[in-house]
Amino acid sequence: MFTEEEVATAVVDEAFRLHKDLGPGLLESVYSTLLAHRLIKRGLAVEREKQVVFEYDGLRFDQGLRVDLLVEGRVVVELKSVEQLHPSAFKQTLTYLRLMNLRIGLLINFGAPLFKQGVRRIVN
Repeated sequence: MFTEEEVATAVVDEAFRLHKDLGPGLLESVYSTLLAHRLIKRGLAVEREKQVVFEYDGLRFDQGLRVDLLVEGRVVVELKSVEQLHPSAFKQTLTYLRLMNLRIGLLINFGAPLFKQGVRRIVN
């Protein structure tokens, strides 16, 4: 069983390697597929395009919201591949964390020239 911190560290490590090896600017789907593959090789459970299900005011919502990756059922990973992150990306990731009652999310923009400019840790 991995802790949230171990999972988050593994995601950042593998995302850094991908960015270093492939560079910025490929399609988000490429990074998503490869990052999931690398995390699985490390022994982590990864769900891609995980549906976000929640209830509000007696209504159940189970369509339209999906996180890019859910790692070990504990860490939300939202991926982008854009020149500049829109502020809504932060809000989207935080909202997913709240709706799923999770604590740690990573917003990773593979479009950033340097990896450290494109990775953000978001805590609920």
